Amino acid sequence: MADYAGDLTPTEAWELLETEPEAVLIDVRTQAEWQYVGAPDLSPLAKRAQFCEWVRFPDGAPNPAFAEQAMAAAPDPEAPVLFLCRSGVRSVAAATAMTEAGYARCYNIAQGFEGDKDADQHRGTLGGWKVAGLPWIQG
Repeated sequence: MADYAGDLTPTEAWELLETEPEAVLIDVRTQAEWQYVGAPDLSPLAKRAQFCEWVRFPDGAPNPAFAEQAMAAAPDPEAPVLFLCRSGVRSVAAATAMTEAGYARCYNIAQGFEGDKDADQHRGTLGGWKVAGLPWIQG
């Protein structure tokens, strides 16, 4: 299994997207998550997040077209590609898969969009894109 380029905090991811014009963010969550939980808003950077489900909703089956969709979303295999999911698990798998597919700079956004679970098993208070105060939109 090929190693990906590494993990970035949400703030580090934003800084990379800001400083490297060719950098792409691919959100690998499901369509339901994008719609109901929210999605990164890259408009302050004059960019748009790309969306490719790692697993399909509602059955949770692997998306057989993931690599093809990710390549279409990020056509330059030398450009930085940042992968985001809910908590940083699916995005590690996506970063690894795209590294194996020949992409040179695949990053996982650690803590994901919603962050880790707190003591009450709730997300949204311990890290993640939203808690970092980065721009996002809902549904």
